[in-house]
Amino acid sequence: MSRTPPAPGVVRLREARPSDLRHLAGVENSGVAQFEEHLGDRMVPALASPAPSGGDRDLTGTVLVAVADDGPAGPGPVGFAHLSHQDSWGEWAHLEQLSVLPTHQGRGVGRALVEAARERARWDGHRRLSLCTYRDVPWNGPFYRSAGFEEVDEAHLQPFQAALRAREQELGLDGAGPRCVMMVTLARKSYP
Repeated sequence: MSRTPPAPGVVRLREARPSDLRHLAGVENSGVAQFEEHLGDRMVPALASPAPSGGDRDLTGTVLVAVADDGPAGPGPVGFAHLSHQDSWGEWAHLEQLSVLPTHQGRGVGRALVEAARERARWDGHRRLSLCTYRDVPWNGPFYRSAGFEEVDEAHLQPFQAALRAREQELGLDGAGPRCVMMVTLARKSYP
């Protein structure tokens, strides 16, 4: 039985395979120009530094990829979500990174990856998902607010979140604008 090829532009989500990992840094690095354009003279070196390898990301959590069937080199990752958790974080998981190639932005790929990360964290037994982001950059804070995330007051950060924020401050990320921790409660789905 022959399989009908997917329509051009179709993006599928799945857990990253070893062959996907070599593409992740390129996907993340592709967003540097957007930050440079948006931030102008507020651009900080940490935002332009090379992204971690996909292998490094795979060692520290779960990587979900969005794979397009219409790429010039055939199927390949056009976006990814890096989800991490540690036993000491209790009921929390953390969305370390969400990146989508500029050529595939505005198509719902990022939102689908966020939903997939939420669902994966929930199935892994977590009750809350957090992330660190720029409060006012349109594809950061406002995007996550539209996906149901709420800002966490700094006085109520979990120890791991406070440590992540301290590391961001060391790197100078706050020089480009206010950053915050956001979270969402992972509700159990009910079925009729």
